[in-house]
Amino acid sequence: MALPKITVIIATYNKTDWLEKVLYGYSVQTYKDFDVIIADDGSTEETKNLIDKFKQDYPVEITHTWHEDKGYRRQKILNEAIVMAKHDYILFTDGDCIPREDFVETHAKHAEKGYFLSGGYCKLPMDISKTITEDDIKSKRCFEVKWLKEQGELSGKNKLKLSAKNGLANFLDVVTPTGATFNNCNSSAWKSDLIAINGYDERMQYGGPDRELGERLVNNGIKTKQIRYKAICLHLDHARGYKTQESLDRNLAIRAKVKKENLKWTEFGIKKD
Repeated sequence: MALPKITVIIATYNKTDWLEKVLYGYSVQTYKDFDVIIADDGSTEETKNLIDKFKQDYPVEITHTWHEDKGYRRQKILNEAIVMAKHDYILFTDGDCIPREDFVETHAKHAEKGYFLSGGYCKLPMDISKTITEDDIKSKRCFEVKWLKEQGELSGKNKLKLSAKNGLANFLDVVTPTGATFNNCNSSAWKSDLIAINGYDERMQYGGPDRELGERLVNNGIKTKQIRYKAICLHLDHARGYKTQESLDRNLAIRAKVKKENLKWTEFGIKKD
């Protein structure tokens, strides 16, 4: 069966140094049948200038969708990107997650009707995050455990993710106690399934809006598939100034209602009444 064409949606906000590294990662993917939408939650002109520079000589199409900075409205710009997506299958990631060269291919190979895919990430400390260069990404050395350990501290969990291949990666994805949840840095789904639940709930800010979307997908009959040891990306370190207890509490209340009432649709998503 032919592998699906994919639209990769990269969420970003005012972090050009990290976004640059991410775009280098998508420039050397083994799978070429994809395009990129950068969903920009109100960054300054610096981000546009960086994207325009990459557009001049990039192996796949890049689209930049932006709205004015009115505070944290990430779910709104992600919904706009979902509607814009030209392909039937959508891979979500963040502007601080460098993909391994087989990242898009792994999602394409495991895409299956009736499922969404749940990947993970290798969270790097700030010193290693800053150290990684264009050449480290294009040469693939930044995904080597030995090289990363030479740059700084690397957790045992990350060493395992980066070194697990083929049969071991499949085995670990089966036995991992971690649930196959939807997470913005490394998950993929069919566009029609996302439209069917009205996309992201735009009331939600930092702290679980992606999980909530996945919970509604499951309520709507979509199953989950774990690929956290097969689809590998490096999560660059950053501060989270937008994280507030108020948003966390509000999001938990919304998710509790979704669970209790088995909700499949949000009134605060792509389509507004």
